[in-house]
Amino acid sequence: MEKKNILRRTGIFFGTGIAVFMAVIAALMCVDVIDTLAKNELKEATSCTFVIPPEFVPGNEKGQVINKNYPMESSSVQYSYYDNGLDVPLTNRQKESVNQDEALKVAEEAQNLTKEKYQKTISDAYNSAFGHDVGFEVSSFDKITIDGYPGYKIVTSFKVSDDETVHQTVYMLLSRYRTFTVTYQRASDDDCEVYFDESAATIHVY
Repeated sequence: MEKKNILRRTGIFFGTGIAVFMAVIAALMCVDVIDTLAKNELKEATSCTFVIPPEFVPGNEKGQVINKNYPMESSSVQYSYYDNGLDVPLTNRQKESVNQDEALKVAEEAQNLTKEKYQKTISDAYNSAFGHDVGFEVSSFDKITIDGYPGYKIVTSFKVSDDETVHQTVYMLLSRYRTFTVTYQRASDDDCEVYFDESAATIHVY
């Protein structure tokens, strides 16, 4: 019974953790990560697809699938996207109200996302949400390209209190108007790494 209670608490924590993570990712996207690139370099895309790993079923959150044995198995996959709204025509008055210099400054800072900036942003958010230092660490931060769209593959880990260490692998892909994010999350004892790798290999942007 005690083990089940611990696992149930871990499952609840995972839900909180992924919610905090998605909120921070949305904040990063809201600084217009692709504004500057969108003018000339990025292709348009309307969707991102991938094959859901076996043994996973829809969760309570939009875009989320969880292990069918949740909370005994607390692994999850979360899909989301941020629409920058740049494909919406602006009126002349709206164009005049945009501070172009400030927009370019923010966009330049965001599109040059670094391992250090990512670690600090997510770490600060998790530490605040859980009330203590969770030891958030970025173990790898790689620029990638899928179907001609640039992005990042970010592998991280953290630990809340006495719960299992949490491992996250994030695929963030940029298109002209939308940024797509696929996040694979598991505990140390969740046996799903092969499933996650196979699923990640099927990610496509259209």
